[in-house]
Order: sequence, then C-alpha cells, then structure tokens
Amino acid sequence: MDYAIEFKKRTAIFDDIAKNRSKDLKHLSQLVFNTIKNGNKIMTIGNGGSAANAQHITGDIIGRYKIERSGFPAVTLTVDPSVMTATANDYGYENVFARQVEGLGNKNDLLIVLSSSAHSENIIRAAQKANEMGIQTVGVLGNNGGAIAEALDFSIDFAFKDSDLVEEAAMTIFHIILIEVEQKLVKLREDDRNAN
Repeated sequence: MDYAIEFKKRTAIFDDIAKNRSKDLKHLSQLVFNTIKNGNKIMTIGNGGSAANAQHITGDIIGRYKIERSGFPAVTLTVDPSVMTATANDYGYENVFARQVEGLGNKNDLLIVLSSSAHSENIIRAAQKANEMGIQTVGVLGNNGGAIAEALDFSIDFAFKDSDLVEEAAMTIFHIILIEVEQKLVKLREDDRNAN
C-alpha cells in the first residue's frame, strides 16, 4: 500500500473543489441557510456510507457545528428501522424514502441526497416525490450525477463513483458550508433579538 498515492487522490479532489466549485458551494450554502431562515426543515437521505453521512449532517444541523446555539430543524430519513422495514415490506425498498418525504415533508423544505453511484432508485423516487410537493432537492453525487442528478434541482457532481471518495468529498463540502450557514443564522437571530 502506497499511502502517499491515496492521500494524493484526496488532496487532488479537495484542490479541485477549492479551485472550481466555490460557486456551487455558495449556492448550496445559501439554499440551506434560506430553508432554515424561513422556518422550514432539512431532510437528508443516502444508502450505506452515504446514509451515515446523512445522519452526520443532520446531527451538525440539530446539535451544533462550531457555535453554541439553539437547534435548527432537520431529520434523516434512514434512522427509523420500524418505518424503513414496514415501508420496504409493504411498498418495496425503492419507496422507503419517498413515503417518508410524503409523510414528513412540507413545501419549501429542502431534501439533501447523497449517493456515490447516483443511480439508486429509492433516492430517485424520493426526489421525484419532493418535486411534486414543492420541496427543493439538492445532492452531492458521484458517477457524473447519474440518473439522480436529473431528478434534482441542483447537485454537485463528481466524475468518479468510488464510494469512499464521494463520501469524503460530501462530508468536506457540508462541513465547510455549515460553518457559513451556522454563522449567518446565529448572527440573524442575534440581530433579531437586539432589534426587539
């Protein structure tokens, strides 16, 4: 194992994000900020390692990331085994997320999807259901965005589909934008308190 090669793969990806994706990061950050600012919630989904990342993002939104503050509204649609198994049993695994979007989502919420293959049917159906309901849809995807990108309002796509690399890029992207989102929301709430 040549560890240097593995680290160089990752630094090349992060260099590309830093040099070429700042507009995409700014747009994603603004979408998350506007959703929470306007009193709506974030929903996150993914399969496998991307499901773990979805939980991580929700934890940073509800708990906190860098600043002590009140919680912001978010939910991960992968974490309730009773809902997941009942839905899969009755409607098929391809509907485990769409059904939850239908039951929990509201117009102007934001659905964040994560996928390295970018072809997962359960994610495509969730995005389609969200679109029907007026819920914004965004994603960080491998495999050039695959079929999932076509179902989303906005996505940051990578050409590779290596799960580890897509998952690491996705978490880096969300950690970076959540710094900005958290700072802006905390300042907004402080300004509101000072004005009253």
